[in-house]
This record gives sequence, structure tokens and C-alpha cells, in this order.
Amino acid sequence: MTEFFRFRRCSPVLPFGIKAWKKETWGLLLYFFSLPALALQNQLANSPSPYLAMHGDDPVHWQSWNAQTLALAKKEGKLLFISSGYFACHWCHVMQRESYQNAAIARLLNTWFIPVKIDRELNSALDEHLIDFVQRTQGHAGWPLNVFLTPEGYPLAGLTYAPPEQFLTLLGRLQKMWQAESSRVTELARQALDELVRQRQSRNPDNPLPENELLQKFLGSAMDLADEMSGGFGQQNRFPMAPHLSALLEIQARKPSESLAHFLRLTLDYMSAKGLRDHLAGGFFRYTVDPDWQTPHYEKMLYTQALLADLYLRAAQVFEEPVYAEVARDTLAFAVREMCNGEACVASFSAVDDKGVEGAYYLWKEEALQRLLSAELRALAREYWRLEGFETRPEGVLPMGGVSAAALAESRNLPVAETRKQLTQARRLLLAARGKRSLPVDDKRLAGWNGLMLFTLSKAARQLDAPEFLAAAQKLRDYLVQQLWNGKQLHRAVHEGRPVGQASLADYAYVARGLRQWAETSGNQDDRRLADELLAMAWQYFHTDEGWLSSARALLPGMPSVQAQEDSALPAAAAIVLRLSLTSESKQLRGKAQQLVPETWLAVQGNPFSYASSIEALLFSPARSNQFP
Repeated sequence: MTEFFRFRRCSPVLPFGIKAWKKETWGLLLYFFSLPALALQNQLANSPSPYLAMHGDDPVHWQSWNAQTLALAKKEGKLLFISSGYFACHWCHVMQRESYQNAAIARLLNTWFIPVKIDRELNSALDEHLIDFVQRTQGHAGWPLNVFLTPEGYPLAGLTYAPPEQFLTLLGRLQKMWQAESSRVTELARQALDELVRQRQSRNPDNPLPENELLQKFLGSAMDLADEMSGGFGQQNRFPMAPHLSALLEIQARKPSESLAHFLRLTLDYMSAKGLRDHLAGGFFRYTVDPDWQTPHYEKMLYTQALLADLYLRAAQVFEEPVYAEVARDTLAFAVREMCNGEACVASFSAVDDKGVEGAYYLWKEEALQRLLSAELRALAREYWRLEGFETRPEGVLPMGGVSAAALAESRNLPVAETRKQLTQARRLLLAARGKRSLPVDDKRLAGWNGLMLFTLSKAARQLDAPEFLAAAQKLRDYLVQQLWNGKQLHRAVHEGRPVGQASLADYAYVARGLRQWAETSGNQDDRRLADELLAMAWQYFHTDEGWLSSARALLPGMPSVQAQEDSALPAAAAIVLRLSLTSESKQLRGKAQQLVPETWLAVQGNPFSYASSIEALLFSPARSNQFP
């Protein structure tokens, strides 16, 4: 068992020289090419998911994820290979180009494995299960996410992106191991999964922390990770981590602290002023690859816009800072204009352009600026958007926040209004040129993510007195209620009138949250009652005596069942259900939630930073049980 765990924990880095690899690899290739390929076909060409459809021409015989595919693996006695990703993901495109369109790798996968490709945005519960496995065994996880499982569904080995030569070698080693001792490997994988489940469901402490101690423990753990020089958390790449910042904002609102205020304002200022934000069209990228918020991965996700706009709306209230309200307005204006210009909002814009170049849609080269802008406008744009350093960035420069319009006006002895007019002209010219570039879009309309946007648009319509956001929220509400809700269940998405994917706990939670906020804005009590109906279904489908489930129909053993869900880039759905239920007009929902408060309290107090949304629900919901703790 020791050797097995060591293998699973290691990254697939070659332990021998390149000459040895070439000898071993060519031997494998000669052997594999002498074998007949599995009589399957790639099933993805006509998929309603743009991510899956883009793999429809791969030589890999990708199968759809369903009970039939799992039965096929058992019948054939072959390892499952599940590869999860999403349309906007840069490294997903790279691994497709390097590995999944590689004939040699495809031959191995088709011959010895049952290859499955999933869209993480449609199979979120399965992706969550596999992410958890890779995180616990590798120490890190992300996308593309690639996991090998036994035919019974026990995870065996996982990795994220790997160069083709390393991936090819890993395939050969796994197949040799499986052929030599499949029974032993299956048993060890089953035992490892049992241990993983035990870790998820580890026993909670018996003694609850007092309310103030829990708050201080959460605050202390957050500040231990806080970067007080650049804002954000940790010391590597920078994710916005909106759920955690939201909880800290609520603490600041109730118990103001100079040090916490400094950290929050620093983070909010850097996120809006540097490379995380699109300074020409508005909106935020998913994250930056550096700790200084300079260089983004260029995908734009719908949920990022919804969550960060909401964060800045709340920050504008807490700090009485109009600039934050303008960031929120600008972000939502971008989303409504470019992501929500139909019945509902698309899922994402790709990190790569139509030629497969990351960031090319957003970057500028010096000769383009010379061609588009007059000398006067070019000089102004250089300072306002920090368009500099072209000689060291041949790929182009990303506009960022630079010298303010007021400072530029003063330095040029011009009225501020005139300077703003010139900047508006420069922006219009640059956006017109950028609009001629091609940016692939994932046009899935996901229930949960549109629910998040409905929440923020409804809130912004009142807070900013913005009729355009009210109209957009009305469209979203109508789409969710009329297209994704059939009176009995919620659909994750629809395509040509047919349901796509399986609605998860997050879909029910986020849509209920959006409808609740819409009801408060519009006064429509029918939507408030529908929100409560969705919450009741969330409790029915996704909560058991063992805890919360992400999916109502799990095909694999050991799918997560937890007493409290951790936050990710999105707020924990279970925490949203808990908080909405505690504040519901339904006596039954309030009762369910109040009964769960003690269990949730104990589950989160060991590592409160990971449960920011639950902390917010427990500490700041007025209707939680007064008897606990």
C-alpha cells in the first residue's frame, strides 16, 4: 500500500533521462500500434456544450458521462479516464492541442481505457468529487482535471496539465500496472476512497466555540493568509475569493477595525486598478497568475462578474465610497451589454482568441496604438491606461489603471471635462478596433450562475437607482422561471428546448437567492414563494442524515457528503440554503435550518476560513436559533 500511495501522490515527472524515455516510449508505441483500437466513436461532435463540441474532432473516442459508460467500463474491465475542463480554460486548450489531438496518445486511450470528457460546468458534482481527490493526493488541483478510475469508479490517479511526453509515459505505466495486478489495485483504490470519505466526514468537536471566539478565529485565520502589501490571500496567484471578502466586509460593517478596513480597501483597490480588471470594456478576469494582480488568465466568467459586482456594491455601503459603486456599475454594464444581451447570460468568454493565443483579444502593440490614435490621444492613453513596456512584452500590453483623469487634466492645464471627453474618444476607438477581433464564447445559460447575476442586478437596481439593471433583472427572472423551471424541477441549462446537464444543489441555492432578492426589489411575492419552493426541494434532494450532497444522482461511490460545504470561487451552496432558510417566512424551512445550526457550527469551527459563507450565515442571520451556542 505504501508504494501505491507514493505513486498516487507523485506528479508525473520522469525519473529518468530523455534517452531512456525515448527507448521506452517507442517500445510502447510499437506494441500499442500493433493492437486493434476499441470499436467506439467520439460522441461529442454535436454536443450542446461548446467545450465538449470542440473535442468532437479529437481522435480520442470520447464518451459521454452516464450510467451506460460506467457499465461499459465494467463490462470491458478497463480503467476509466475522466477529463474535466471548461470552454474558457487556457490550459484545457493547450492539452487538447498537445495530447488529445495527438494520434499516439489517442491510440493508447482508445485501446486501453474508456475515455470520458466532461464539461465541469454541466457535471459540477462529479468535477467536485474528482477535484477533491486530486487536491488531497497531489496537494493541488485545477483544470484540465484528469483522473483515472477503476471500472467500479474508485479513483486511482489524477493530474492536471501535463506535457504530452509525460502523459504518454503515465498512460503506459498505468496500463502495465492494471494488466499485472488489477485485483490488488482495485482493492487498494477502494481502501483509499474509504479513507478519503472518512476524512471528509471526520468527527466534529463536542464543544462549540462561543460566538465571539468563532468570529475571532475566522478573522485571525483570514489575516494570517492576508497579503498586507498587495491585498488578497496567499503568496502565489491571486483569486478574488469573493465569499471570504464578503464575510470580512460583514464583520467590518458590524465591528469596524482599522487594520481590517485597510486590508479590505487595499484588496478592493488593487483588484479594480490592476490586471484583474478589463479597463476598456469593464468586467473582471477570473484570476491573475502573479501575487501583484498584474497578469491575468484572461477568461471572463459570468459568476465572477456577479460576485465581484455584489462585493463592490456592499463595499460602497460599508465604506461610504462612491468609487466602489462605480466599479460595480461598470462591471454590471459590461455584463448586461456583452454577456446578457439575450434572454439570459452566457457562461464565459474564452481566455484564448480564435487562433488559440491567450490574451490576444485584450493586448495592445505599439504599432496598433500609433495607427488608431492621434499623437495627443496616444500620449493621454499611455498615462491613463499605463500603456508602456512594449519592448519587453512582444505579445502586447494590457491596459491598467494609471494616472487619474483629474491629474492628467491638471498636468495639461485643461478642464477635467475636456480630458474625460478625450479619454472617452480614445476608449471608443480602441474598443471599435478590439471588436473586430474574435473572442470565442461559451453560450450555455446556466441556472445557478444566472441566479447569481439576478441577485446582483436586483440589488444594484435599487442601490444605484438603475432602471437598466432592473430591466435586465426582469429578463433573467423570466428566463429562469419560464425556461429553466418546469413547475416540478429546475434544469441546469436548456438547448433547443431540451434540458442539458443535471441541476445541482448550487443551481437551486443560487436561483432561490436571486429570486428572493428580485422579490424584494420588485415586490413580487409569487417569486418569493417560488424561492421557498426551490429551497424546500434543495433540502429534499440534497440533504441527508450524513450531510449535504452536491448531486441528487451520484453514479460513483464515495461522492461527497459533508456536514458543511467549503467555499471555492463561489459561495458554498449549502450555506446559501441555510441562510435563506433561516430568514424565510416558511416556518418549516426555518425549523429545518435552526435544527442544522448546531451541527454546522461544530463542522466549521476547526477551519473557519474555508467556510466563510457558513460563518456569515451562522453569525449574521437574525433568525438562527438563539439557544446555540
